[in-house]
Amino acid sequence: MMTDQTSIDSISSEAAPPRKTRPKKTSKDRVSDRPPKSRTAKAATSKAEQILKKLGTPKGVTIPQMMEATGWQAHSVRGFLSGVVRKKLGRTLVSEIGKDGLRRYRIVAGPTSAEA
Repeated sequence: MMTDQTSIDSISSEAAPPRKTRPKKTSKDRVSDRPPKSRTAKAATSKAEQILKKLGTPKGVTIPQMMEATGWQAHSVRGFLSGVVRKKLGRTLVSEIGKDGLRRYRIVAGPTSAEA
């Protein structure tokens, strides 16, 4: 199969138009109307901290309550309980079904799940 060399040569020999570049912005150009963020301001309570606080209560917390508090889906809440609370933090997580028929989760003091 032969190619037409004249058409290939004519394409490669055409000069591309010069690229337009924008002038570089300096820090003076990036002035914002917003005040700078304060590094000393305390961050809002994280979703993980909210769940851990609820798990620390003697009554415990249900998955729907954790979903409502964090905006997470049920599988994300269960993954957090398994991956973070039990494995990363090594806490003992107890799951009990109450008289109302709802499963409640809570963290108990004592030996961690890794030691048990």
